[in-house]
Amino acid sequence: MSDLTLYHATPSRSSVVLWMLEEVGAPYNLHRLNLQNGDQLKPDYLAINPMGKVPALKHKDAVITESAAICTYLADEFPQAKLNIPVGNPQRGVYLKWLFFGPSVFEPAMTDAAFPRKEAANPAALGYRPFDQVLDIVAKALARGPYLMGEQFTAADVVLGSGIRYGTMFKLVPERKEFSDYIARFSERPALKRAMEKDHGAKAA
Repeated sequence: MSDLTLYHATPSRSSVVLWMLEEVGAPYNLHRLNLQNGDQLKPDYLAINPMGKVPALKHKDAVITESAAICTYLADEFPQAKLNIPVGNPQRGVYLKWLFFGPSVFEPAMTDAAFPRKEAANPAALGYRPFDQVLDIVAKALARGPYLMGEQFTAADVVLGSGIRYGTMFKLVPERKEFSDYIARFSERPALKRAMEKDHGAKAA
């Protein structure tokens, strides 16, 4: 019995953490929730995550929510997987920037582009820039690749790579060679393939 439990639903952002857990390689329990049945809003799950959203990760007595936070935690908790930049290395700051760029910049900019506001938001009130500018910044980083931190694949690639892959699948991200090459590289990772198999199995169940 593992002391790691992922509260997971398919499809959802918890697929990001499912991939991360497969990359880490530690045994874990998968507690599946059915969002259509409202499992995420039932009292037993709200006791885990009062937001009523997935993912949530329970590790021993700690409960962690938010995909990027969970991936950061797992990368640090299981350093043997070499998915982090350790404390003390100045490049850790760059690594953390990319880890949180996904949910705090890339995803909201993509959502704004996909669902335009009736009136443009005050740029000073936003923590991100127009989507085209965001895409240029990511593409420039990937051009130095093969991954966000150069040769090392990290948790930042799991988080931001998942967002780019999702956006490309649903035509929310325009086709660019930097993105298609990046997706092709990490799509061959055995951990992602295992995570996708588990997700597809959940859909079929």
